[in-house]
This record gives sequence, structure tokens and C-alpha cells, in this order.
Amino acid sequence: MAGSPRGDFAVLRHRDFRILLGDRLLAPLASAFSLVGASFAVLDATGSTTDLSYVLAAQLVPSVLFMLLGGVAADRFRPQRVIIAANLLVALGEGSFGLLMLLHTVNLPLMLVLEFCTGIGTALFWPASMALLPKIVPAEDLQTANALSRLVMNGAQIGGAAMAGVTVAAVGPGWALSVCGFGMLGTVPLLTSLRAEANVRPQDAPGLWHELREGWHEFRSLRWVWVTVLEYLVINACWYGGLYVLGPAIVQQHLGGPAAWGWLNAAFSAGLILGGAGALRYLPKRPMLAVAGLPVSFGLSCFAIGELWPLWAVMAVWALAGVCNECLVVSWNVSLARFVRPERLARVSAYDGLGSTLAMPLGALAAGPLSAHLGAAHAELIAFVVVTGTVLATLACRDVWTMRLSDAPDWSAREPAALAGP
Repeated sequence: MAGSPRGDFAVLRHRDFRILLGDRLLAPLASAFSLVGASFAVLDATGSTTDLSYVLAAQLVPSVLFMLLGGVAADRFRPQRVIIAANLLVALGEGSFGLLMLLHTVNLPLMLVLEFCTGIGTALFWPASMALLPKIVPAEDLQTANALSRLVMNGAQIGGAAMAGVTVAAVGPGWALSVCGFGMLGTVPLLTSLRAEANVRPQDAPGLWHELREGWHEFRSLRWVWVTVLEYLVINACWYGGLYVLGPAIVQQHLGGPAAWGWLNAAFSAGLILGGAGALRYLPKRPMLAVAGLPVSFGLSCFAIGELWPLWAVMAVWALAGVCNECLVVSWNVSLARFVRPERLARVSAYDGLGSTLAMPLGALAAGPLSAHLGAAHAELIAFVVVTGTVLATLACRDVWTMRLSDAPDWSAREPAALAGP
């Protein structure tokens, strides 16, 4: 394992990083209210897990349509401006959803439209967020910056998930969704004050399609990237369908309802905190081994909830999944930032995000009908088997288990990006 070379908190000397931490406290806190509120809003309004799968799919479909455009935008412009636009869209979607719930005028078509709006914001956010951090901290601080920022995010998710569960149980999901909308609006002043650099763009810069092809060429030239993206395409379908479509319904019927669902998400977030604390000081010398192998814990989470383990046991498994998730995310983010050309990082991240989320709408759409025909327990067992098999197949790829951080190129030796730009 490799330790942090600059000290755990030396990265806080960077002004923009301190501001970014404020944003990454507020935005995940707000998002936690959406995570709990949206699912129970649909169940309260229609009582149908099939409708829930449609609504969740509506939030995921924009990833296919807008993720790549978000990558091009984040490589062309200052990524914080793309994130501002993304957060405003989420505020519009979730805030309106909450208002309609409070007015008792919501219906399935409106829920689909509003969650589609939220999904556009999420799609734009992904590549821009990946491109932003390497622009405000030097390469030697990336491990610490990634771990610290995610510790702040996950701490917010713990508090947000618990508060959201209590809010939904006490006053209903409409208020939880409204909190999400106002919280996202609060991130705008923070992001506006960031001074992240824009990439240098020549006067005769190529058009949109050329930039998409350029990003695709970079993506497919890195075998460890596209193999891992294929792995997560499958895993995310099982994870999302098994836990975020079937999970709320199982918890509603057997484990205690909205409050229990909030505590499960809080347990997962607590695992993220523990994993982040470890990632703050240590990173595997071969980080892709962690990225490829640790998702087996996600399959175990599906198995535990499907077999109706006691709530405390499911919480323990979800906490383990959180630890694994944080270790692999930090390893993945650092690997991308160290091995991918900085001027193409947002576009490669967009293809990563597209591939990782492409199967999630299908997983959401399939989970409800599959559960109806086979039962929730059998559906969760299938998810566990598929996740485990996919992990083993990915670990067989030589580029995944031989890549070392010590082999990363020194991008700082090249001419830095210009501050001028949109």
C-alpha cells in the first residue's frame, strides 16, 4: 500500500479546494433527501413497484442522451459552470416534485418528466465533477483531495439519509424532496466563486463530433478502462434494480418502512466514511485490483436484503459495501486522473459514466416484472450470482491486475492549461 505523500490535510492550503468541500457537503446532504424521498413519493402516490421502476428509469435514461455532451462541455468550458447548470436542473426537478406532492396534484406522467429533468442534471454533473478536482489541486495531492472530498460528501450523506428517513416518516416525502431542491440552489454561490482553469483551445478548435470521437479513441485505447466500465455496466444493473427498485418495497413490507430504509442508507454511508478514512492515507500500488474485485460486496447486499436478514445484519452488509465502494472509487478516480490526458479526462469520464449507467435503466425496468414473476428473493439471488461472476471475469484481464501507480505519466511536464476561457 502507498501512503499519502504530502500529509493528510496539506491539501487544505488550496483556496478552491476548501470552497469545493463546502459544495461537496451541501450537495450530497440535499441529494440524500431525494434518494429517500423520491422512492417513497412514488410508492405513496401509486403503491406500485412497477411505477417506481419507471420513475427511476426516467432519471437514468438521460445518462445515455446527455452524458457525452456533458463531457465535451466540461472539457471545453470551466467544469464548475457545467456543475452549476446541473445542480439547477436537479433543484428544478426535485423541488417541483416535492411541491406537487405537497399539493397532492402529482401523477405518473409528471413524475416521469420531473425525474427526467433531474437525470439531465446528474448526467451533466458526472464528467464535470471528475474533471474539476485535478484542475484545483496538483497531482501529488490527488489521493488526499479525493479521499477528503469524499469523506465530506459521505458524512453529509449519513446525516442526510437519517434526517430524510425521519422527515418522510414524520411529514411525508414531499417535504424531503423540497429540502433537496433548496439545498441544490444553495450550492450555486459556492461553485460561482471557484477559479478552476479552462483547457487551452486553439482558434480553429474542432467541432462537437470530432471531440466525441477523440474522447472515444482515448477511452478505447485504455483496456483497463473499458474492461472495468463493462464490468460496472453489469454490476450497476444488478445493484440498482436489486436495491433501489426492489429494496424500498422489501423494506416497506418486512423491515420497518421509510425509517428503516433511511437507516440502511445511513449504514452504507457510514461504510463510505470508514473506507474514506483508510483511502485518505493508503492507496493500493495496483489500484485496479480494488476497483475490479471489491464490488462482490454489492452482490452480497442484494442477497442479504432478498433473504430478509434482520435489519442489523443487512445494515452490517451495507456498511461493508460502503467501505468497499469508497476504496474502489478513490482508487478509480486517482487512476483516471493519473493515467488519462488532462484535456480529455472529462470526455473519458463521460464514456465511463455512460457505460457504468447504461444498464441501470434496464435494471430498473426489469426488477419489478422479474420480482413479480420469480419473487423478490429469487431476483436478489440472481443479482448476487451475476455480480460475483462479473467480478471474476474482470479480474482475469491482465491490464487490470498489472497496472501500477508508479507507472503513471507526468502530465505536469507539459504546458499547463490556460486560465482564459468561458
